[in-house]
Parts: sequence; structure tokens; C-alpha cells
Amino acid sequence: MSTPSFVKKYQLEAIELLSSLIRTPSFSREEVETAAILGRFFDNRGIPFEKKGNNIWAKNKHFDSGKRTILLNSHHDTVKPNAGYSRNPFEAFVEEGKLYGLGSNDAGGCLVSLLLTFAHFYEQENLPFNLITAATAEEEISGKGGLESIMNELGAIEFAIVGEPTEMKMAVAEKGLMVLDCSVRGTSGHAAREEGVNAIYKALQAIEWFRTYQFEKESNLLGPIKMSVTMIKSGYQHNIVPDHCEFVVDVRTTDAYTNEEVLETIQQQVYCEVQARSTRLKPSGLPSKMLLYQAADSLGIEQFGSSTTSDQAILDIPSAKMGPGKSQRSHTANEFIYLKEIEEGIEGYVELLNELMSKRKN
Repeated sequence: MSTPSFVKKYQLEAIELLSSLIRTPSFSREEVETAAILGRFFDNRGIPFEKKGNNIWAKNKHFDSGKRTILLNSHHDTVKPNAGYSRNPFEAFVEEGKLYGLGSNDAGGCLVSLLLTFAHFYEQENLPFNLITAATAEEEISGKGGLESIMNELGAIEFAIVGEPTEMKMAVAEKGLMVLDCSVRGTSGHAAREEGVNAIYKALQAIEWFRTYQFEKESNLLGPIKMSVTMIKSGYQHNIVPDHCEFVVDVRTTDAYTNEEVLETIQQQVYCEVQARSTRLKPSGLPSKMLLYQAADSLGIEQFGSSTTSDQAILDIPSAKMGPGKSQRSHTANEFIYLKEIEEGIEGYVELLNELMSKRKN
């Protein structure tokens, strides 16, 4: 099947917009200038938009409060470039069918594809649902000034499509995240004598628990909960038995438990003090009877459970994660996205919304 001509046109516009975003640094909490670029995108098309902080959103022209609403969301902040870059991360350089630059893959390609998809449907009358598109900030740091800060402004949402690089497969479940600060107390003493209680040795027992413990329930899509000890700190002098040891645990939760249930189990069973920095980054799973599942099945879209977190984690509504690009390229040196992937992203999003419309009308 040939690509519709409008997709080719949108692809060129999307590449131009993405190149402008790449050339403009937009580290988390520093997205003012890319927010301005996105505002101009809407202005140039005569689309009214709203802004809060560095978040920009717009509604379809014939928005009807009596209809249900689908949210199309992706983010315009980036991480900082790592030391491995051999290219200028802000150059937006095209070579051999690839667009290079920081944020090109995560998640610029998704963002511009969603924006052009929204523009395609913006003026259409008699849509069976409303559309809201939101380009949001602070996703890379799970900041409270991002998507979370505008959800009350958007009104009731039936479900969201979150743009992240998934090769246009649909992540219908996503692991949540908790970061735990753990501490163990011992008693100081001289290392040369049998004195004190070594906090490191006590901490090893707790660390071994985190390494080996398995929660009883597993998620059908996400598998088991994964706990990884990632940092440790103790002692200040070679000849003193340390009386305190601190370590950090990265916990990837699933829809088999709430974050609060996982934290309670850990605190009850492990022999150390455990404090969660936050429980707000929740695991998610799309309800099995959702229209989005039916549309994905009809189009033959592969579905999977994702181990990485996104803005899905702060949503209290059903959502799926889907977009052009490849997750493994995110946060890597010389980040890029294929131009063809942007074309496929726009076409795939348009097809998905058309299929949703068909099923909603029926």
C-alpha cells in the first residue's frame, strides 16, 4: 500500500519542526524556548492553544463537551548530552536518511508526529470523540511541573496515547518506579580489635534480601518486580569499623501490586530502615476491554509491556505508549531518528485514530 500524499507533506513539516527543536537546548525545567517554538507551530496554523509553565496544549476545532476525549501527549524536554558525543548534539544534521541531534529519538520524533497528526484532524467536523494534544515539560526528571501540572486543566480524558519511541509497537503496560533510601546502624570500633558492629556486614544481609526476594504475584505483561541495589556509602577511615551504611535500591513495580503494597512488604521483611523518595510513579496496565486494544488488534499492531517509565506513570487514566524511534537509542551519544520513522509515525497515528473513529461510530 502506498503512503498517502498528505503524509509525505506532513513528514517534511515534522522534520523542519524537529530540527528547530533540536537546535534549541531544552533540558528539563529549561524548556522556555522550545515551548515558544511549539507556540509558533500552533499560531502558524491558526490553532488556539493554552500554556502553563512550559506545557502547551490545544483542542480540536469542533471540541464538544458532550463527547469523550483522547489525549495525544509527548514531551519536549531532554536529558543533557553525554560525553560520548562526536557530533554537535544541537546541530540537527541529516545524513544517510537519519536526523541526528539531542532529543531526536526521545521523544522529538514522537512529539512532531503527534502534532502533525493532531493538525490533520483539527478542523474535521463530526469526530466521534474530541482530541487534545499536549507537548509537556519535565518528563525526563518526572517533574511535577510537567504533564501532572496540567491534567486538571484538560478536563475528563477517556484515555491517552503517550508518544515515546517504541518502533510503533503499543506498550499496553508499563512498570512503575520507586527509589528507596536504605540505612543500617552498627557500632563504631577499632578495626584492629574485635570491637564494634560493622554496619557494612549488616547491610550485606539486607542487600542479599533485595537480590534474592521474589514477590508472589507476577504481571502477565510485565513479569516480576525487579529490585536492584545501585549505590552504597559507608565508612570514613580505614581503621574504624563503620557504624552506618546507606544504600539505594531501584525498584521497578508492576500492575500486580500498587507501589504502596510493594513498599509495605519491603519494610516488613528487610532488616534495615527503608524510606521511599516517592510512590507517585505508578505501574500501569490498559484495561483489556478498551477500544484501543480493539483498534490495535484490527491494525495488527504488536503489543507489549514496557520496563521503562514515561509520563504514563503519573496518569490516573488508561493509557498506552507508542511512537516512532527505538527505545535503545534514547540517551545515547549521537542520538538519531530515521526520517522514514517519522513518516511511519504520522501514518501509524493517523491510521490508529481513523480505526478508533470507525469502531466508535459502530
